[in-house]
Amino acid sequence: MPVIETKTSAPTHRGVEAVVAVVIAVFGGVVVLGSIQAGITWGPEGPRAGFFPFYVGLCIIAASAVNFLNALRSDPTALFAEWVQIRHVFSVINPTAVYVLAMPFVGLYVGSAIFIAYFMRVLGKYRWLTTLAVAIGTPVVAYIVFERWFLVPLPKGPLEDWLGL
Repeated sequence: MPVIETKTSAPTHRGVEAVVAVVIAVFGGVVVLGSIQAGITWGPEGPRAGFFPFYVGLCIIAASAVNFLNALRSDPTALFAEWVQIRHVFSVINPTAVYVLAMPFVGLYVGSAIFIAYFMRVLGKYRWLTTLAVAIGTPVVAYIVFERWFLVPLPKGPLEDWLGL
């Protein structure tokens, strides 16, 4: 029986590699421009602040160019990932982004408790008792270790301020 190939609209390996190479090259360009502003020459006291980062930025750009050319030479039909796999990745990236963006407003401890509870309950399918024990216990242990033992203050939100922590 013949195998019927279906066309999919998922991103290709070539396309993803090319885009990543361009993004990293742009980052290298930012490093180079910042280095030029800081000074890339040799001063009386030695190299100026931008001397070494300038050459690192050039290396980043050169490596990105090589990666871009390799991407263009790769198989144009090879898929990077199926959409279902990409959705799995975003099921982790999106809550992580929300966690990071919410940190200044809710603090590390409350944010971490919600973050851990979400991952355990929604993605890990753990029972509520286990989820609550770990989601509450982890920030409590972090508070004791960092704030009390090591005396390292971590970002707090309004709830921690209200509790006097």
